[in-house]
Amino acid sequence: MEWRQEKIHQGLVLEYFSVGWMLVEVVGSIVAGVLASSYALIAFGSDSLIEIASAFVVLRHLRLDSGGSKAQGERTALFTSILLIALVPILGFSSTYSFFVLNIHPDASLLGLAIAIGAVIIMPILWIKKRQIGQETACLPLSIDAMESATCFLMSIALLSGLVLEFIFHIGWFDYLATLVILGFVAFEAKESFEEARK
Repeated sequence: MEWRQEKIHQGLVLEYFSVGWMLVEVVGSIVAGVLASSYALIAFGSDSLIEIASAFVVLRHLRLDSGGSKAQGERTALFTSILLIALVPILGFSSTYSFFVLNIHPDASLLGLAIAIGAVIIMPILWIKKRQIGQETACLPLSIDAMESATCFLMSIALLSGLVLEFIFHIGWFDYLATLVILGFVAFEAKESFEEARK
């Protein structure tokens, strides 16, 4: 159907834009995180890296299987959930070790603030548009990706809150609190993706 192909094309454009923005998130967040010793930024950037991998799977699906295959959607969900599940203990252990053993105090990061503000603005738009097209075309991978965009939006709010508090009050444990909240969202995202894969 012509209308559906047009919607799938819109979905492709959204995914390409998502990949471009998430590359900015990955590079900006991880560089800023390393420079400022901020695990919240590193966790956010690492999640964005996994979302890029997921987006490439969705892009492949939209290009090769625009009929909305349930099996492809399940594989996408399983792939994403495995990557996310691996991320939680790695960053959780690293940030805990840095806080309690190394006693690292993160610095304020203007680059990190800029990335977080950009994500707070961009991610809800991507979430709403992907969800709409996914529902209209019955494309499960795009609907799953919309859910990931929603989670990324919530994570960006947590990140921005932690960075702003760190910038104003210069209290390092705000960053670790933001990291904990972000990892909570990552765990939730992994659970949701895994449940989609098992349906």
